[in-house]
Amino acid sequence: MRIEKKYKKSGYFWLPEQEDKKIHGVLSIVDGGEAELEIIGLFQGDESSEDPDSFDRILGFVEEDGLVTLDNCFYTKTNRTYGGISKSTLYVNRVFCGATWGKDKAITFNTFSFAVDCLDEWMRINGIEVDTDPHNEKTTITYTPSEKRRFELDNGMILEINFAYSTFHSLTEGSLTQRAYFRLESKEQRELEDFINISFKITNFMCFAVDDVVSIKNVSATSPEIQKKIGDKQSPVPIKIYYQSTTYVENISTKNWPRMFFTYRTIESNAQDVFNKWINAYEYLSPAMNLYFSTKVNAQKYVDGKFLALAQGLETYHRRTSELTLMEPAKFSELVSEVLKGCPEEHVEWLQGRLMHGNEINLRKRLKLIIEPFKDYLGTKSQRSKLLKNIVDTRNYLTHYSESLADAAVDGVDLWNLCQKMEAIFNLHFLKVIGFTDSEIESVVKNSYPLKQRLES
Repeated sequence: MRIEKKYKKSGYFWLPEQEDKKIHGVLSIVDGGEAELEIIGLFQGDESSEDPDSFDRILGFVEEDGLVTLDNCFYTKTNRTYGGISKSTLYVNRVFCGATWGKDKAITFNTFSFAVDCLDEWMRINGIEVDTDPHNEKTTITYTPSEKRRFELDNGMILEINFAYSTFHSLTEGSLTQRAYFRLESKEQRELEDFINISFKITNFMCFAVDDVVSIKNVSATSPEIQKKIGDKQSPVPIKIYYQSTTYVENISTKNWPRMFFTYRTIESNAQDVFNKWINAYEYLSPAMNLYFSTKVNAQKYVDGKFLALAQGLETYHRRTSELTLMEPAKFSELVSEVLKGCPEEHVEWLQGRLMHGNEINLRKRLKLIIEPFKDYLGTKSQRSKLLKNIVDTRNYLTHYSESLADAAVDGVDLWNLCQKMEAIFNLHFLKVIGFTDSEIESVVKNSYPLKQRLES
């Protein structure tokens, strides 16, 4: 999670049902979402629990934000001194600003709002108009709030893309800023994990569309159970939420729309279908998608690791989208039975292990089938054969480090270029997953510089 403004606030903290035992402390959250609580003194844990140094929940009251709830906390540093000041530090998994929940009270919401890097550039929608008269004597800035986009998700939630704005003016300066953000809405109360799960998939969708790592930020949620009175009306209290997300990278993406794979305008006519196809794809493609995105967030520090993740990802992708085998499963079972009949009893278990995956097609065949729909983008027949050979030989070498494959495997710049090709194959298939037609994919390849560059590497 991206934290755009430094968070370090003093306050008092206590354990649920122990409000009379407040401890002074400082709550800090750094960019990335990692939170810690430094306290003066020590919380006394439940000695009957398995881990008395961990706390399911700590409550508090801090400057500016007021009430806070800290979930899943444990000591990372304890300092017991006698006669001096004792300072201790706790790791905090999640921070909720704006309310407190009791010891066993479930934290549930019915709305969840968040933004991601580059969302405004991806949307390419704003209601700001600047009009200057021909004589440059008067300039008028007009803002018409952009209409929200609303989509029904197959899981029962509503996904909205909303637009907030803020203004500023002083004696010598005036400004108006629009900010796009996502909002998930549910008719019933849901656990936070349900919302985080969907927001994670939407953030990865944005990573793919933008062709860069984007981080989630500005997360808040509301619940009908937590209200405040404004005039004669009750209004939900926005609860700010902080946690560590898997898509965070320190550098903020500066991608502008011409360097993205596609923008919102590309999918505007069928955006609801696109979002649902992407989210639903995780039901059967999550292992492959997670391997692909691990290479984008720099989880793989070396090109060897990136290559292996992409190779395994492509193989897994085909396993999850095809039931093709070397022969009919029933016929293969009969063959295995016949083979085992002639095997000495002491070797049966060993042979069964060897035959367990004997009906699966090999990596080369899987890769050939994967690139078949997009072969026209991957060179001539001989170039495609070389591509397959390089992937298979390099994967086998980096997996087993067999000396016989050392000369066949690629390395250095060639290995990097091979990774680029494999990433492009993933990109083409992802476009297919979200419903792009062949002509629309061709248009993306033609107009997307990053994808074209990978295919030509």
